Amino acid sequence: MRIIMLLVLAFAAGAAHAENGFFYIGAGVVRNSLSDITSIGGLPDLKNTSWKAYAGVRPIDWLAAEADYIDLGSNSGTNSTGSSGTTNGSAFAAYAVGFLPIPLPIVDVFGKAGLARWKYDGSLAPPGGLAAAFSTKGTDFAWGIGVQAHISMLGARLEYENFNVPNSSGARVASLSVFLNL
Repeated sequence: MRIIMLLVLAFAAGAAHAENGFFYIGAGVVRNSLSDITSIGGLPDLKNTSWKAYAGVRPIDWLAAEADYIDLGSNSGTNSTGSSGTTNGSAFAAYAVGFLPIPLPIVDVFGKAGLARWKYDGSLAPPGGLAAAFSTKGTDFAWGIGVQAHISMLGARLEYENFNVPNSSGARVASLSVFLNL
């Protein structure tokens, strides 16, 4: 009888750990802001709704490694000088994610830190003039905070991410996503 009890407890502990998953993937909707882009004077801001995708590995309950792709969107418009322009942006980020040990088994509060490889490009055409194209990319420190809830293998996540983009106000990204623990 004791052996059966020990086996039941061992399988229950394994099933509870499997609920968090070793690997996870997710996708969601983002609301982002990349404004005051001054690299080529007057490029339209990127303040729109777009998407993101991410994948991670969580070898222990309080630590994960995660990779994100964030589409920062595109925008076009006319600035105060009458020049018309377009802007497009995206970012790839890699993070170490730390989870707080809170006593709620279906809720995780987390913080993350890492690097973001961002890129944005655009063009600007003065009235009656030739368009000037622009493209820049770089890698900068990135951080984020969030909360997620999961039941069995499915979950939802709300988070905020931030990284510096020179010659702008920086990228600020809020997202709501769903994920699957594998």
